Amino acid sequence: MAGHDVVVIGSGINAMVAAAVLAKNGRDVGVYERNPRLGGAIRTEADTPAPGYTTDLMSCWHPLFVGGPAYPSLEDDLAARGLVYRNTDIPAAAALPDGSTAVLSTDTDVTAADFDRVSAGDGDAWRAFLTDFGGRADIAFGALGTELLSLDGLKLVARAAWKLGPRGLQQFGSEGLESARSWLTGTFASPTVQALLSPWTGHEGLGPDDAFSGFINKVIALALAQGGCPVPEGGGVRLVDALAAVVADAGGTTRTGAEATAVEIRDGRATGIRLADGERVDARQAVLASVTPQALYLGLLDGVAAVPEQVRRAARGYRYGRGDMQIHLALSEPPRWAHDHDRLSRAAIVHVSAGLDSISRAVNEAQRHLLPAVPTIVAGQPAALDPTRVPDGAGVLWLQLQETPGHPVGDAAGQIDVGDGTWTHDLRERYADRVVDELSRHVTNLDSALTARRVLSPADLEAWNPNLVGGDPYSGACSLDQFLIWRPTPRTRGHRTPVRDLWHIGASTHPGPGLGGASGYLAARQLSRTPRFRARPRHRG
Repeated sequence: MAGHDVVVIGSGINAMVAAAVLAKNGRDVGVYERNPRLGGAIRTEADTPAPGYTTDLMSCWHPLFVGGPAYPSLEDDLAARGLVYRNTDIPAAAALPDGSTAVLSTDTDVTAADFDRVSAGDGDAWRAFLTDFGGRADIAFGALGTELLSLDGLKLVARAAWKLGPRGLQQFGSEGLESARSWLTGTFASPTVQALLSPWTGHEGLGPDDAFSGFINKVIALALAQGGCPVPEGGGVRLVDALAAVVADAGGTTRTGAEATAVEIRDGRATGIRLADGERVDARQAVLASVTPQALYLGLLDGVAAVPEQVRRAARGYRYGRGDMQIHLALSEPPRWAHDHDRLSRAAIVHVSAGLDSISRAVNEAQRHLLPAVPTIVAGQPAALDPTRVPDGAGVLWLQLQETPGHPVGDAAGQIDVGDGTWTHDLRERYADRVVDELSRHVTNLDSALTARRVLSPADLEAWNPNLVGGDPYSGACSLDQFLIWRPTPRTRGHRTPVRDLWHIGASTHPGPGLGGASGYLAARQLSRTPRFRARPRHRG
């Protein structure tokens, strides 16, 4: 029987970060992944969608990782193993049907000037935002990078109270509940600026009218302004490979094609896992599970007496958000934007929409399980940052549709027959046609330069990664009742579980989705502080 100090179930960003941190801490770590490759929602494929192209089929952008709590402690180790990040001075841009555009730059003066270009005074509003919210960034980012139900969480609250004072803390809490629409319309006069910033709420599974979306919008806007939108040279798999090398170089192991079907329990504590083929893997100190609440409490811990019924009930009630569609377009030349090409061609991500109301409408239609009539298009341009991903002189577009129903019941435009809601090949391609047709109005050479495309429906995403239930790329709705201290449920405490030495990590846990690795990092740090973990030297048997 195989054995390790720590066994990690899954190999997504949180699992790999936790494994690397614990391995650096001198522990024998074993990572067990059901799929034939490591990475979870990081999936890089060569010669896709055409020969010579390297494509991140799911997640692509790494601002939350590079700007998060895990990267500083691993940066040197990852760089030593070949990880190189590429960036741009224009992480975000917007293109609207009337030809208006706006950009967000890492240079404050450039962004402010562009905002003033579309509406006098919006540049000053941007500077005021950076000063005001930026001055409280340590608290905002601290809430998303701290184990809140812990001593560290209490210290964060105390620091916030000392810094802001009672009234300031009350105001900060009130702003945290604000919607993005309320913040944007009350701060920026230009609909173009609102269209530039508001789609970023969708990158956390929210809509611009949701409570708490204003806070998320501010956090992401500040993160982009300060750190850009970096990508690993050669694809996201380079990060996965580097993390796996950290584990291996410390004596740990990673195994693919090894599906965990149960967590072994003895005397109320986790002692290992059982694999689908019947093999048992011993865990001398801890098990970390990067899975959904249902997969953990109703699957891996099925029938375990140490799990209270109210915890299982809460897991059953855990909700998932809208699905996601990915469209990858190989172009014989870089995309040519109809308006403001020089700047938009340098942007990491261009959001194509008809503005704030259109974005809100598409979210509402998807939540009612309808194919949006006018979807918001996340048009990523990874080759603008990393030319190694495409043949010389070629281009690529990485498209994401964050307002896609996992099981559609109809089409808001009344044009596509969705049948029984199953994502068939025909349904997938017809909806992709709508998206590409809309995008072609903004990218003038899309028809002439398009050489190949690959489309992934919500069903495809779930088939690849069972944590993406219904194609939800964020492993659970991010409404306020499932966020911060309530994620994944009010019945569980942070990353700890009712079973001793069993830790729950992943996008379903605090601080939620986004390729940041903070969940795994926080759990690994807490585990490293436990007396039992500190007392036992690394096992080398």
